[in-house]
Amino acid sequence: MNFAETLKLALDAIRAHKLRSFLTLLGMIVAVMTFMIVVSLLLGFSKYVDEKLAKIGSNTFSVSRVNFDDFKDTDTIAAAQRRNKELTFEELNFIREHAQLVDKIGARSPSGPMSREVKGPSGELLRDVPLVAAEPIIADIEKRDIAMGRFFTNAENDNSMRVVYIGMDIADKLFPRGDALGGEIEIEGIPYRIIGVQVAQGALFGRPQDSFVEFPIKTFGANFGGLKWNRAPFFVVAAKNDKVFNDAVEEVRTLMRIKRKVPFGEKDTFGMITPDAISGLIGRIMGPIGIVILVVPTIALLVGAIVIMNIMLVAVTERTKEIGIRKSLGARQSDILKQFLLESATLSALGGIIGLILAQLAGYVITALFLQTNIPWWAAALSIGFSAAVGIVAGLYPAWKAARLDPIEALRAD
Repeated sequence: MNFAETLKLALDAIRAHKLRSFLTLLGMIVAVMTFMIVVSLLLGFSKYVDEKLAKIGSNTFSVSRVNFDDFKDTDTIAAAQRRNKELTFEELNFIREHAQLVDKIGARSPSGPMSREVKGPSGELLRDVPLVAAEPIIADIEKRDIAMGRFFTNAENDNSMRVVYIGMDIADKLFPRGDALGGEIEIEGIPYRIIGVQVAQGALFGRPQDSFVEFPIKTFGANFGGLKWNRAPFFVVAAKNDKVFNDAVEEVRTLMRIKRKVPFGEKDTFGMITPDAISGLIGRIMGPIGIVILVVPTIALLVGAIVIMNIMLVAVTERTKEIGIRKSLGARQSDILKQFLLESATLSALGGIIGLILAQLAGYVITALFLQTNIPWWAAALSIGFSAAVGIVAGLYPAWKAARLDPIEALRAD
C-alpha cells in the first residue's frame, strides 16, 4: 500500500469521528498555541532590545548613580544609595574637559518617576503624562527620530527657555488637526511652546512610548524643583568608535573616580551601564523566566500526547474487525502500522497547525496592546514538525498493537 492510500485511509478515519477527533486535537491545539505565544513573546522582546541597542549604537554607554549589580535585593539598593551620591554637572563637565576617547556626552533625567497634568490649547486635559528632560546633545547620541520640528538648542537649554519636545500621542490628542508644531501646552499653569514631535514608537508591555513631554534639562530643573532625588540626571556617553569603546569606558570610570576621590581598591561610587551589561541582565532575567514559562506548554504537550495515545487505543479496539478484514485480504503488518501511525501523526499535526494559526492571531492582539511579537518561519515549521513527531510517538504503541492482532481473532470481534 502506497503513502497516498495510507493517508487517505487515515483522513477517512478522522472524518468518520469528527467530535472525537476534535477533542483529541484540543490538547495539541492548546499546547502548541501556548508554546508559540511564549516563544513569540520571548523572541519579540529580544528583538526589541536588540533594535534599541542597535539604534543607540554599540559604542554608547551610561554613567548612573547605581549599577545593575546593586539591584540584587532591597538591602543592596539601600546601601548603594547611601554610598553613591547623585551625579552632578560639575562631574559631567570634568569628563567633557579631560576625556580623550569620548566623542559626545550629555545628561538626561530618568524616564518615568515624574508625571503631571498637561493642558491643551482648547482646555483638554491629559493626566499622568511622564515628564523627562535632556541636554540638546542627547538627540545626536540617541539618534532620535523626529517627525516634525527639531530638538532643543544649546541656547534654549542654557537660558532655561520654556520649550518642549513631545511624543506623538500628546500631539494627536491635544492637536487633532495636526498643528502641534509651534503650539502651546500648559503644565502647572506655565505655558510651553512645542518645537518638535517624535516619530511614533508604539507600546511596550501595554505602556505607551509616545506619551511624554521632554524639556531642556535646565528648564526642567528650574521649573520642577531642581535636578535632585528622582529627577537627578545620568550621563549618556558615546565613544569615538567601536575600537576604543572599552578604553573609553575605563577612561570615564577613571575620571569619575578621580573627581569623586575614590581610594584605590575601593568600589566605584557610581554605575557604568554598557550594552553588554544590559544584554547580560536581560539574559539573566529572561533565561530562568523563559524556562519556567515554557514548562507549562511542555506539560500541555505531554498531556496532549497521552490523550492521543488513549484515543488511538480506543480506535484500535473499535476497529478490530476492520483490521481483521484488511489482514485477511492481504494487508501486511507494516501496512496496518503505517495507517495508524499516519492517522496519529495527522491528528497531531492538524492540532499543531490550528494552534499555530491561533497563536498568530493572538500575536496580532498582543502586538497591538503590549509588545511586538515575532514568530519566525523556522519556529512555525518546527512546531508543526514537533507536533507530528509527538503524534507518531504517542501512536506508536496503539499502532504496534493493531499491527500485531491475529486476523482470525480480529474477525471474531463484535
